[in-house]
Amino acid sequence: MSLLTPFHLAIPVSNLAIAQDFYENTLECTPGRFSKQWADYSLFGHQLVLHEDKKYEGQKHFNKVDGKAVPIPHFGVVLKWDDFNSFSSKLIEKNIEFQISPYLRFKDQPGEQMTMFFYDPSGNALEFKSFKNIDQIFAK
Repeated sequence: MSLLTPFHLAIPVSNLAIAQDFYENTLECTPGRFSKQWADYSLFGHQLVLHEDKKYEGQKHFNKVDGKAVPIPHFGVVLKWDDFNSFSSKLIEKNIEFQISPYLRFKDQPGEQMTMFFYDPSGNALEFKSFKNIDQIFAK
């Protein structure tokens, strides 16, 4: 396999202006191109595109993982350990409402990781995580 390159993800948002404010000011994503119906952002170097659908309502469904209700579907980025800690601290300072607050999952097991889940204003679930040992990202 070749080296990883940035992913591209396009998601619906019910109000583009509110979503832009959240992704720019809360998550501190760098804005890129935009129109009246869509806007793209750098999400830790990945291309995230917000497409307005005024009728969009995020659906809340959960699966149990490590005893927690994990929102399905969700998306996010695997961060470096220090970056995760810095980012989660910023979100806590900004009073983000977490579905699952930052915590250490699978402690002392293969795939040990920090993780956190929260929603954007349109109900899209996001997960950010960091592996203590990135070589265990796909550990069994």
